Amino acid sequence: MSSAEEYPIEIQPVDIAPYRQGNTGIDYAWTFDSGRPGPHVMVNAVIHGNELCGAVAVDFLFRHKVRPKAGKLSLVFCNVAAYLSFDPARPSASRYVDEDMNRVWTPAVLDGPRQSVELTRARQLRPLIDTVDQLLDIHSMQHATAALSLAGLTSQGLALAKAIAVPELVVCDEGHKAGKRLRDYGDFGIEGHDRAALLVECGQHWERSSADVAMASTLRFLRLYDIVDDDFLARHLPAAAPPPQQIVEVTEAVTIETEDFAFVEPFIGLEVIEKAGMPIGRDGTREIVAPYDRCILIMPSRRLTKGNTAVRLGRFVG
Repeated sequence: MSSAEEYPIEIQPVDIAPYRQGNTGIDYAWTFDSGRPGPHVMVNAVIHGNELCGAVAVDFLFRHKVRPKAGKLSLVFCNVAAYLSFDPARPSASRYVDEDMNRVWTPAVLDGPRQSVELTRARQLRPLIDTVDQLLDIHSMQHATAALSLAGLTSQGLALAKAIAVPELVVCDEGHKAGKRLRDYGDFGIEGHDRAALLVECGQHWERSSADVAMASTLRFLRLYDIVDDDFLARHLPAAAPPPQQIVEVTEAVTIETEDFAFVEPFIGLEVIEKAGMPIGRDGTREIVAPYDRCILIMPSRRLTKGNTAVRLGRFVG
């Protein structure tokens, strides 16, 4: 069954054409300066073209003319070429054009000879991103599971996730062997640095609720840096406090080593494998088992090809 058959498309892609010109010298990238001291914060959408909720949130900020009361605010539509190729009949096909744009964020790759649509765009955006102090990167997921934050391994990433307070689940993970994510680019990935980045997975790609999570996490992120007025927040954020967060530490990312990988069940994510040694999948002749009791499965993938991450294995902490 395809994703389109399994998950109805409840979100329509917003028209981003009005934002093409930008004001930074980079198409679809805008920076607003308050003229007052403060951090440079950035909200990034559609690093994957089929993840529509981030575009909804950034479009909302534009339409409501949100401007920083202090510091600078950058709003970016990232992988525009992929986003503009979105086809409701084949919604997963617009994830990227040539390669995953969220696996290219190292100097070796960005400065290297390889060429692709995604690398060209990453190289365009890099000078802007190099000036950003605090970054929110909005994503969504293949399966209909609870939203979660991917905070990385730095204390400042975890602190940012806790300060935003949504989603309820926070995952501390290293990333992918296939390449480095924007969240871990440069100083963002250095423990104890003043710069911090957070990746939020807002829910299933095309569920209406993913746009709601994107909006809530974005507004709560901006509130941290005195960017939005309190009355604006009161109109657009729930008055009730969010539930307490749960922290998951990823201990292993299962990287696919063969062209013959399969899960033992059709996992969608957040399943808890109660006992160590219970089977999770098979990669050729290698059996993948739970390494400890109450092992939680984080974002099992449909893209079960050699070199990709099949699933991340985690445990509840704190």
